[in-house]
Amino acid sequence: MLRTLFLFVLFCLGIPAPAAAQIPTGFVDMGEFLVGVQIEARYATGDNFVGVPIDGYEAGKVLLTQEAADALLAARIELREAGLGLKLFDGYRPQRAVDHFVRWAQDAEDQRMKSAYYPRIEKSALFAQGYIAAQSGHSRGSAVDLTLVALDTGEELDMGTSWDFFDPRSAPASAEVTPQQRARRELLQITMMKHGFEPLDTEWWHFKLIDEPYPDTYFDFVIE
Repeated sequence: MLRTLFLFVLFCLGIPAPAAAQIPTGFVDMGEFLVGVQIEARYATGDNFVGVPIDGYEAGKVLLTQEAADALLAARIELREAGLGLKLFDGYRPQRAVDHFVRWAQDAEDQRMKSAYYPRIEKSALFAQGYIAAQSGHSRGSAVDLTLVALDTGEELDMGTSWDFFDPRSAPASAEVTPQQRARRELLQITMMKHGFEPLDTEWWHFKLIDEPYPDTYFDFVIE
C-alpha cells in the first residue's frame, strides 16, 4: 500500500519511478518462487546474533541459485504430503555480510546478544567451533537455513533450539534434545538429503546443495 502511494506521488510530480531491484541471472527470489513459503530474513533486521541489520541485507528476501531453488521445491512438495511446510531464514549471503560477522566476532566488548544466541560458548570460540567463518558457503548461493512449520497453523515445529543458536544442542544428533525434537530434525535432514542437499553436523537448520553451480565463487551483490 505504501509503495503504491509512493509511486502515485512520483507519477503526479512527473518523477520517474525507481527501477525494481534486479536479481542476478541464475538466482531467484524464494518468496516468489515458492509461493506461500514463510520467509523470516532476520539478517535484514536487528533480530540476529549480531543485534543489528547485516551489511548487504537491504530487503527481507531469501535468494538462492535456480538449482538450489528447484531442489528445495521438490523437498517442499514431499513435506506437504505430511502436512508440513518450510520457513526460510537465509539463503544467499553477500560476502560483505560475512565480513560484518568477522568484524563483530573480533569485538570482544559487544556481548549484547550472547544470552539469546550463544549463552554457553565464548564469543572468541565461535570461529574455532565452526559457527562463523571468514568465507561462507552461503555466499556461493546454494546453501539455505530453514525449519519446518505445520501447514494447518503456520507455526514452527519445536526443533529443540531456535535458528542460529550457537550451541552443542543445535547439532542434528544432539542428545540434549527430546526424542521428538530429534525425530523432527531427522525428518528434515532425510528429506533435504533425498533432494540433493548436504547437512551440517553442527547446525540442524543448515543445508547446502551438493551439486552447487558456483562451487568456487563467493558473490557480493546486495539483497534489495
